[in-house]
Amino acid sequence: MFRVGIGHDTHRLGEGRPLILGGLRIEHPRGLIGHSDADVVLHALTDALLGAAGLGDIGDAFPDTDQKYKDCDSRFFVDETLKRLRENGWRVGNIDLTIFAQEPKLGPIKARMREHLAAMLGLSVDAVNVKAKTGEKVGAIGRAEAIGCQVIALLESK
Repeated sequence: MFRVGIGHDTHRLGEGRPLILGGLRIEHPRGLIGHSDADVVLHALTDALLGAAGLGDIGDAFPDTDQKYKDCDSRFFVDETLKRLRENGWRVGNIDLTIFAQEPKLGPIKARMREHLAAMLGLSVDAVNVKAKTGEKVGAIGRAEAIGCQVIALLESK
């Protein structure tokens, strides 16, 4: 049996925060603003995985009203979600994601992020795809005010 889930997240860019994408620290003068580390890639991934398994969304599982998630490393959300999937008889088949960012340019880090995500999910690198798109100078992403990510995930029953 297979299930598919989709996840999306967007956060504003701001001063005084590190930029974390896909669990990697990216050199950039501004970072994403949020309750946790605001890693839009891992937040969208968590939502896609939870959605595919019918387990709600990241806000249900890890609410931003709970202080224990303040400044939390978003890898925790993925790790906990993977535990829930295993408990419910699921494993990740593959993921495909697109990051929307006018800046920084993400082409040079896509391969590194792909490898990092594959290791985090226990997948082969060819089961993880990372794409990057600019906002073509349109909207908050195009004005480099925000970064977004969309993820689709395939789950397989064990």
